[in-house]
Amino acid sequence: MLDTDLKTQLAAYMEKLQLPIELVASLDDSDAARELDGLLADIAALSPKISRVVGDDARKPSFQIRRVDSDIAVGFAGIPLGHEFTSLVLALLQVGGHPVKIDDALADQVRALDGRYAFETFMSLHCQSCPDTVQALNAMSVLNPRIRHVAIDGALFQAEVEAKEILSVPTVYLNGVEFDGGRLSIEQILGKLDTGSAARAAETLKDTAPFDVLIVGGGPAGAAAAIYAARKGIRTGIVAERFGGQVLDTMSIENFPSVEYTEGPKLVASMEAHVRSYGVQIISNQRAEALIPASLASGMTGIKLASGATLLAKTVILSPGARWRQTGVPGEAELRNKGVTYCPHCDGPLFKGKRVAVIGGGNSGIEAAIDLAGVVEHVTVLEFDSKLRADDVLQRKLRSMPNTVIHVNAQTTEMLGKDGKLASLAFTDRSTGEAKSVDVEGCFVQIGLLPNTEWLKGTVALSNRGEIEIDDRGHTNLPGVFAAGDATTVPFKQIAIAMGAGSTAALSAFDHLIRTSAPADVALAAAA
Repeated sequence: MLDTDLKTQLAAYMEKLQLPIELVASLDDSDAARELDGLLADIAALSPKISRVVGDDARKPSFQIRRVDSDIAVGFAGIPLGHEFTSLVLALLQVGGHPVKIDDALADQVRALDGRYAFETFMSLHCQSCPDTVQALNAMSVLNPRIRHVAIDGALFQAEVEAKEILSVPTVYLNGVEFDGGRLSIEQILGKLDTGSAARAAETLKDTAPFDVLIVGGGPAGAAAAIYAARKGIRTGIVAERFGGQVLDTMSIENFPSVEYTEGPKLVASMEAHVRSYGVQIISNQRAEALIPASLASGMTGIKLASGATLLAKTVILSPGARWRQTGVPGEAELRNKGVTYCPHCDGPLFKGKRVAVIGGGNSGIEAAIDLAGVVEHVTVLEFDSKLRADDVLQRKLRSMPNTVIHVNAQTTEMLGKDGKLASLAFTDRSTGEAKSVDVEGCFVQIGLLPNTEWLKGTVALSNRGEIEIDDRGHTNLPGVFAAGDATTVPFKQIAIAMGAGSTAALSAFDHLIRTSAPADVALAAAA
């Protein structure tokens, strides 16, 4: 099942097992069960601490990784390869006694949860967002035996997915009721389970000392800014809802200089490790709500958080990034995750054999259509402009695929549902004014990005597109406030460009600190 190189790598990891574990397999006579049986046999052969046991779970094929003589277990319904192979390796190690690497206070909060929690995560092996959610819930179930979790491959258990009307992954159920969806961290899950966690977090942050530079946003621009600032020896912090930003949702990256190919989550893990190596304080799962410009008295700029806390800094770098732009047409909000989605890589496999549409004819839209055409029955592309805007090579590839059709001059006017799920799209042919419709079960919106700057209105200068206006050094219109990345007026939204802009903003912030603090420092030195 596993090739020689992978077995060698996995064997090295299995040497870290501290406690014996059992692989409890529930199998039937399907091809998938035989494939899973082969995988479990390969794993069991790698360590004397691993044994195999026959189980009888209702979902087949499935298996549990269970700590011997313990209530601690992690479940998988399916064959966790692809993007979930790392989840499998971590589950083996953590159930086997290898420490869960999270903050001690966060681990204590998980252990303190009372009650019984049975989580089910419906995921896809092609989804780059799913592993974070799966790994978070797996880790929680290892820390607290009252928590149970099983990760379910939606493509393998299609009947269950359809019965639950799941049209987006990851989708998480708790005790049989839909709990949440999308990429989730332990902090986010705790925030929903432990209603007092936000208040405690705000109380903890209340006593945080002012930063020399505080960066809002943990994407490529924010990470680069943190590295450049910290290397100057100044007190540096990052506050972000999630570290990595949009890069976490990027399937493949092939234009990052010196790296021929990588994937978003892998790049984010490297960025975070690099940032942490400089001792940068990362304040995660916190959303910025307001910018408080510096006063003459304090000289400090404030960032008010949704949790109620306010962080102070001598300089601030704004890198809040961007999010998927929505069409805003009737029905979109109501049918989101019920056929309307924004991630073809994550959700595409859920529409196998069905008819779908892609709204958007740029590179992202046409790439999505090409990917989907290999999975679904038929793809309809709707582009508002009179021609596609994607690269020629992508257009040629799409037009060569027999199960696709392209409509240009197509203005989407409504998304229509039936029985709570997307059933069709209405659009107008802009060249003739004719109203048309197309029957689809899925719609992938790919029309660009929207800057996350609503919270900055009335404080920093924004363009008519909502982007933070900056000069070539990253200055905003406010002294001591800088900006970088996709939320700014920089014309091209690319990872490499955002990193360069973040570096520029950090150097500009350092220059500002030198110039504004020099007189006070000289006076202090003279007094000493």
